[in-house]
Amino acid sequence: MIPISWYLVLSAALFSIGVGAFLIKRNIISIFMSIELMLNAVNLAFVAFAHHWHQVSGQIFVFFVMVVAAAEAAVGLAIIIAVFRSRETLNVDQINLMKL
Repeated sequence: MIPISWYLVLSAALFSIGVGAFLIKRNIISIFMSIELMLNAVNLAFVAFAHHWHQVSGQIFVFFVMVVAAAEAAVGLAIIIAVFRSRETLNVDQINLMKL
């Protein structure tokens, strides 16, 4: 049996990688993937705690987080495509939607 601390360390590592990539990367796609990585890290922690305490509520919460992440992916990718078509770049430093 694997102890819960291993899952939590893995979750913290994945979340840290996601935060680091979110702060460092300049590409919208990379930032989007970083957000998804952070959501998955939190889901891993929820599932680990739910399994440890023999509760189903953590897994139900993970289901709702996954539904929100799927909706975010659909809307986010549509926005990214619209930005790319209008600005012809995905670099966040070159995208300034408030100016004409």
